Amino acid sequence: MLQIGTIGALNLSLPQLLRARESAGAPAARADSCILIFLNGGPSHLDMWDMKPDLPQEMKSEFKPIATSVPGLQVCEHLPKLAQRLSKCTLVRSVNHNEVAHAPAVYTALTGVKSNVRAGLLGAKATDHPSVGSALGMFRPPKAQVMPYVLMPYLTAEGAGGPPQPGFLGGWLGRTNDPFLMLQGGPTPDSFNLPALVPGVGMSADRVHDRRGLLGGLNRSSMSDPLTGEMSGLQSRACDLLTSPAAQKAFQLEQEPAKLRDAYGRNIYGQSMLLARRLVEAGTRLACISWAPDANATWDTHGGNFAKLKNQLLPPFDSSFACLLDDLTDRGMLDRTLVVVMGEIGRTPKINGGAGRDHWEFCYTVFFAGGGMKGGFAYGSSDRRGAYPSTNPVSASDIIATIYHSLGIPADREIRDRQNRPVALVPDGLAIRELFT
Repeated sequence: MLQIGTIGALNLSLPQLLRARESAGAPAARADSCILIFLNGGPSHLDMWDMKPDLPQEMKSEFKPIATSVPGLQVCEHLPKLAQRLSKCTLVRSVNHNEVAHAPAVYTALTGVKSNVRAGLLGAKATDHPSVGSALGMFRPPKAQVMPYVLMPYLTAEGAGGPPQPGFLGGWLGRTNDPFLMLQGGPTPDSFNLPALVPGVGMSADRVHDRRGLLGGLNRSSMSDPLTGEMSGLQSRACDLLTSPAAQKAFQLEQEPAKLRDAYGRNIYGQSMLLARRLVEAGTRLACISWAPDANATWDTHGGNFAKLKNQLLPPFDSSFACLLDDLTDRGMLDRTLVVVMGEIGRTPKINGGAGRDHWEFCYTVFFAGGGMKGGFAYGSSDRRGAYPSTNPVSASDIIATIYHSLGIPADREIRDRQNRPVALVPDGLAIRELFT
């Protein structure tokens, strides 16, 4: 009776009370959006940002470490622009899990949930745990009429011609929570194919609204079909995109000064980073860049590791990432935008016979900037060979929990799967609170 009386005195309804209880345990949001740069294939931590110059010859990197803007922290000589901006970044050098193959490792790295698959092809399934972007779009939908979660420039395949990798999609949250795909394939190598945002010939906004009403009537007549709700949601989202000026404008890269586009890099990944900035500026919650058309195409450096990093991978990453940090800072956006750079695995300390490094899930590095993170900070360390965590070991689940924490969502928040069973967002992860200011 006392509780009911209090509810009445405060003019609260029961749903409001329940929402208040649910939000009471939520962390204060440090960030409103996230840009996730996923170096798909497994970047070599030993040749980028956790270098060990005193290793024996069979393990030693061909690259030299250089000083950064943070005394005592070094990175690879082929990351000079990043080195100048390290004071804005946090390094976590002790991340690990037990997934050796690409697809299981990608799934674990992006969801914080173990795949329980040791090797072999593993494509995305409707029964997968949902991605961060999918959950974020559900719990913190955008205030503007834009896509909550966008993936670009590839839905990376598990090997050339293979199935889409797991970890990027909505899984059992349903297809309405899948990312909006912006795929490479426009008229130039650094442009995108956006057929979903191009209305058909003669399709005006009024006709789109008319068709939306017709579809709504048809859907209501068949609500007994379990797929109807999901299809209706997809149709509604398509209509929103076709009629939303905010959604249309966010993708118009040609509005950016040519000088800025050049600074990001006239390649598909540099333009993806610029587009990610435009998207979060418009209200998108998570913009994800998957840096590979397939798992073996870029950062999976089993052969020619040093040549690929030096000539193909590190220069465009260094330029575009540095430009992104500067752009976000200049626009006053970095404090409320969490930027994450990660892959699914690291690379072996021992160099193989093809001058490459193989898969190594036992220790790798994750990069953070903005979103309430400390600047010029390194958390955890690897042992003298960069093989295993030496201090403050961090799981892949902890990394995902930390991302959610920055965005104001508790990692133990329950969501319901398709059988209506309660499941925690990150069942085994804890946010690394030491990373935050």
